[in-house]
Amino acid sequence: MAPFTHTGLGGDSQMPALLRRHDWSSTTLGPAATWPPALRTAVDMMLHSSFPMFIAWGPELVFLYNDANIPLLGERHPQALGARLSDVWPEVWPYLVPMVDRALSGKPVYHEDMELTLRRHGYAERAMFTFSFAPLHGADGETAGLFCTCMETTSRVLAERRAAFELRVSDAIRPLLHPEEVIETASGLLGRELRAARVLYAEMDDALGRFSVPRMWSQDGRAVPTRPEFQFADFGPALAAELRAGNVVRMDDSARDVRTAGFRSVYVAERVGALLAVPLVKRGRLTACLGIHTPHPRHWSDHDARLARDVAERTWSAAEAVRAQAELRVERDRARYIFDAIAEGFALFDRNWTILQMNAEGLRICGLDAHQVIGRNHWEIFPESLDTEGGRMYREVMRTRSAGSAEYCRVFPGGRRVWSEIRAYPTQDGGIASFFRDITDRKLAEDKLMEADRRKDEFLAMLAHELRNPLAPISAAAELLKLGAMDEARVQQSSTIIGRQVRHMTRLVDDLLDVSRVTRGLITLARVAVDARVVVDEAVEQVRPMIDARGQQLSVRLPPHGAVVLGDKARLVQVVANVLGNASKYTPEGRQIDLRAEALGPRLVLSVRDEGIGMDRELTGRVFDLFTQAERSSDRSQGGLGLGLALVKNLVELHGGTVGCTSPGLGKGSTFVITLPLEQETLLPEDLPALEAPPAAGHLKVLVVDDNADAAEMLGMLLASHGHEVVIEHDSLRALDRARSVRPDVCLLDIGLPEMDGKELARRLRAQPETRDAVLVAVTGYGQQQDREEALAAGFQHHLVKPVNFDHLIGVLESLRGASLSASG
Repeated sequence: MAPFTHTGLGGDSQMPALLRRHDWSSTTLGPAATWPPALRTAVDMMLHSSFPMFIAWGPELVFLYNDANIPLLGERHPQALGARLSDVWPEVWPYLVPMVDRALSGKPVYHEDMELTLRRHGYAERAMFTFSFAPLHGADGETAGLFCTCMETTSRVLAERRAAFELRVSDAIRPLLHPEEVIETASGLLGRELRAARVLYAEMDDALGRFSVPRMWSQDGRAVPTRPEFQFADFGPALAAELRAGNVVRMDDSARDVRTAGFRSVYVAERVGALLAVPLVKRGRLTACLGIHTPHPRHWSDHDARLARDVAERTWSAAEAVRAQAELRVERDRARYIFDAIAEGFALFDRNWTILQMNAEGLRICGLDAHQVIGRNHWEIFPESLDTEGGRMYREVMRTRSAGSAEYCRVFPGGRRVWSEIRAYPTQDGGIASFFRDITDRKLAEDKLMEADRRKDEFLAMLAHELRNPLAPISAAAELLKLGAMDEARVQQSSTIIGRQVRHMTRLVDDLLDVSRVTRGLITLARVAVDARVVVDEAVEQVRPMIDARGQQLSVRLPPHGAVVLGDKARLVQVVANVLGNASKYTPEGRQIDLRAEALGPRLVLSVRDEGIGMDRELTGRVFDLFTQAERSSDRSQGGLGLGLALVKNLVELHGGTVGCTSPGLGKGSTFVITLPLEQETLLPEDLPALEAPPAAGHLKVLVVDDNADAAEMLGMLLASHGHEVVIEHDSLRALDRARSVRPDVCLLDIGLPEMDGKELARRLRAQPETRDAVLVAVTGYGQQQDREEALAAGFQHHLVKPVNFDHLIGVLESLRGASLSASG
């Protein structure tokens, strides 16, 4: 048979003529007349077939094909004829190599719906093919080439994918309840399916020529558009016209599209290289648009456009349906929302006490679920409430049809108590509506306030008692001294009694002031290295007389040498002394008290254990609260204000420590444990060089100014008895004049003077040349840190609190004698 004589399917057949005209001598096949019979036979079969076929023959796999294969080649036809197979589709050759190699090895190959990206119409496009490769053998029986039947299945595969995708979109948006969720979900699915960079939903205002972008899906996760609002005119009139007409806009390359001429800057600014836009036109007006963008040019296929429109229409329909359902739910649930949003419980009973409704807060207060309440009888669920204020009020409202209220406490299993305030109102159908709220916190707060008031009242009564106790012997001693007919021993005894009772009153007042300063954060602690042994020794020394007087046995275990605490020595001694004093006070005579101090790691642990009256568990939890004491008999034989342990707790915590209390029970004693942080390798004050004491000799001229005549006279007498020359004044202005003539060495000034207070008097004394160098000592009943600072700012060098510790005052004056004599000499 002459080569290529086949005319194919009528006049449409092209390939036989092309095969005849082709210069085969330029290929490895050589002239057609020299082709081997196997190749000629295969070519003849191919040309007779209506299926797309091609042959690749020889070492270079020279490419031959039939008419049916021309559409698959596209723009590659007719140049592909006689070319090497690897040069026909270079972009997909790596994917074909495994199949070609297998066929050339003599094995047939079949591959169904293989997806390849081809460039055959001037742009890259996805296409699907079913390949069947078979080896072609030469005269020697060896494989000389391959025969391929190639069917394009793009349309079928894309249709199946489109259907599957639309089903996936439907499944994804079906359970959603908000239009925004529907649009967001569908946009994300569409963007990923089309491999887009962004999918946005635009709300169009056609009348004003603008649109907004409230939502946008982005491949990089950014869900916020660059600008919230745009003008139609920004993107060109041609685009807006097509969208208004309801046409899907396909723009493969915004930089080359004629519709963007003159407006390309906005496309660059918004990174729109290619655009697919699907409009929504309702009642002749453009209302919305779904836009799919990529930053680089790309070809939008018919499949892409159809898929975008289908998804858009499906999404908008679903969004409208969801919006309508949401409106119905809002209408239906509005009453329910208000019902459940009420901040108090609500329940509705019918005339037979069946609970018809109860809101979420009511269920929470009752500690029940809806299925445990709704439809059941109230008295069956809450039988314990029948004979309570709440139950009686409910029955009265049901009987009289008049509103009522009550407070009701319900005890839950486990002992938890919940207080409710209940208000009940009759309903038109014979039932009642009940509003109730949890007032447990309020009731607990009220109980705490009542307890605090009770303890405060007890404390005030106790304070009055404690202050009257020392006043009685002071008053009696003063009466005896007034009689005059007393021997020296009686006078000494009366003086001793007065001094002891004054010291007791001073301690009471000091405790009150200390607690006030500590609880208000006004106390200032010294921060020096303190030997823990010294603290324990001095605390024991203070409390020893009380312990000895009660015949108690005190055992002391001192801390190790070198145990150092950073803090205020006086306050630390006060802490230990208070705990020891407390133990002695509540321990019967002759019993044992143990004090142990030991270093445990980085902490100093001090424990005081007594064999006293003990306490119950409830009291151990609040023994460090203000005004707390164990129960007492009415004679107040133990004394005290209940402030000592509160002061201990605050002072210990200011030093960075802790304090606790335990007791096995009443009559079994108590143990108090204090822990304080230890310092390491610290130089103790006794290791420092001692300062020389000032010389003591001569006497001083002392001006005493106090409007309390008795206080001034007594202080003057005491100072005179120690060899000082004393001048007394009760008026500020007279004192100022007297000071100019007397020229005192020391001025003891009361702060609370009438007309001119002590601070102003101090300033004026400082301004007078005669008294400029006098030492000014403030004597006042005000002992806060702020009072001390104000006194020093007014010119005072010392600040003493009434009643004045006379030994301290004498010490101050003794330290000034030497300097005073030197100045007068």
